[in-house]
Amino acid sequence: MDILLLFFGLGLMLVGIVGSFLPALPGTPLSWVGLLLLHLTAAVPDDWTFLGITLAVSLLVLALDYFIPILGTKKFGGSKGGVIGTTIGLLVALIFPILGVLGIIIWPFLGALAGELMNKTNPKTALKAAFGSFLGFLAGTFLKFMVTLVFLWLFLAKVWEHRVPLFPFFNGA
Repeated sequence: MDILLLFFGLGLMLVGIVGSFLPALPGTPLSWVGLLLLHLTAAVPDDWTFLGITLAVSLLVLALDYFIPILGTKKFGGSKGGVIGTTIGLLVALIFPILGVLGIIIWPFLGALAGELMNKTNPKTALKAAFGSFLGFLAGTFLKFMVTLVFLWLFLAKVWEHRVPLFPFFNGA
């Protein structure tokens, strides 16, 4: 059972990393559930303080992910249309990977620009607001990505620390 929980936990850690880029997947909470599954094994002792702190970080990052793009857009004079355009641009990049990895950067920016222009903003202001929305999106994505990487590192460190009880068959026992 421990091996099953370990592999499901690792799978959630990896899905969490992918979820840091996809708006449909809550990356940090999924990674946190991976940490929880690891702590539910018999081999890893319960550490509710660790789980509580990582849960708080996960929920804080989840909340900030909604506010950072809005702050970036407002800071640069944008509207809700720019934020919506950024999200649509990201979905286009994911569904139609025409420009490959570059599409993750280009399509959200173009979406923000289109959202601002559809909001009847003059082109110069729309470009500035689109840039702000795009910067907010990048900042939020970077924050989620970094937290999910730290969670993965914590997961792997716990697995390494408790490798003997987790994998007794490798120890010759």
